[in-house]
Amino acid sequence: MNFLKLPFIVNLTLVVISIIGLGYLLALGQSILAPFFLAFLMAMLFLPIATFMERKLRFPRSVSTMTSVFIMLAILSGLIYFFGSQLSDFSKDLPHLREQMTTVFNNLQHWISKTFNVKIDEQLDYINQGLNKLLSSSGVILGFTFGIFSSGFGFIVFFTLFFIFILNYRRILNNFIVTVFNEKHKTSVQEVVTEIRVMTKKYIFGLCLQVLIVSILCSIVLTVLGVKYAVLLAVLTGLLNVIPYLGICISLLISCFIAFATGTPSTCVYVAIGYIAIHIVDGNIVLPFVVGSKVKINALFSFIGIILGEHLWGIAGMFLCIPAIAIIKIIFERVDGLKPWGKLLGEEEKPHKKKKSYKISKNITLKEMD
Repeated sequence: MNFLKLPFIVNLTLVVISIIGLGYLLALGQSILAPFFLAFLMAMLFLPIATFMERKLRFPRSVSTMTSVFIMLAILSGLIYFFGSQLSDFSKDLPHLREQMTTVFNNLQHWISKTFNVKIDEQLDYINQGLNKLLSSSGVILGFTFGIFSSGFGFIVFFTLFFIFILNYRRILNNFIVTVFNEKHKTSVQEVVTEIRVMTKKYIFGLCLQVLIVSILCSIVLTVLGVKYAVLLAVLTGLLNVIPYLGICISLLISCFIAFATGTPSTCVYVAIGYIAIHIVDGNIVLPFVVGSKVKINALFSFIGIILGEHLWGIAGMFLCIPAIAIIKIIFERVDGLKPWGKLLGEEEKPHKKKKSYKISKNITLKEMD
């Protein structure tokens, strides 16, 4: 039976049922699929390092894989230690922040009462009580921050094991994907696999570079403004910026809250202006330069992806949805029948601009996979 000759309503029904079934399987396999996909992305990032050690340093594949794992775990341990030490200092200052925030709200209450002659004592008391509960509960802040990076010890264990297996058995995985298709499509499939791997590697590296640049810019702005915990807020902003649009808003609210609690209202306004300026620079200069327009996703599907990712995999899904959509976009653009869907996910092409062709050398492909 030819699927393309079926009536439109039948095709639509099959597509909807497939999407619902796929979504159910993704939600059901969250504990396995989320660390597996993150391990795949990190394996693409560390693939050049492993290839360099095997080809230049003559390391066996198992040794290069374990060395890559140790490097990755060292970086991850450094991040955990950094956030742990910063949050420890932050938790010690919570009583002071609570007192200072209470004083600020009391002053605001008197100013509103004198200026507008409005009785809002009960409302402000309610806000103060909620604020005191929030600031007195350091576990909420610590739990939210650590929840961004992982969902527990099991996530890290599965992630590490998948990372080892993907790097160590990458040749078997590549050969399986190529040979599972018909022999006449072998060359085309190999080109698609190569392009996906190379562009995914560049995309993930670009995201890491974007996190670093945004963190440095935020650190400079917050340090100049004299905001306390500038480095902690800057690194948190860089990591949250991986979530398009929503991440910068969350980090802006957190930074403005800290600036308002530890400084003056004018400092809070300057922080907001600085973050808006950084977001403009990031969206128009940093993102196109380090990530590139080839895998740039439009705002509509970025927002939809964030909502679906959070619904399926929680906080981890919000981070992983954008790379997933980027990979899907790359696949769609290489398959003739799916090219319109790839264009739908991307940005609008500028007129009078020649599109650059993307060519992959087969020799490089075979060397990387060996």
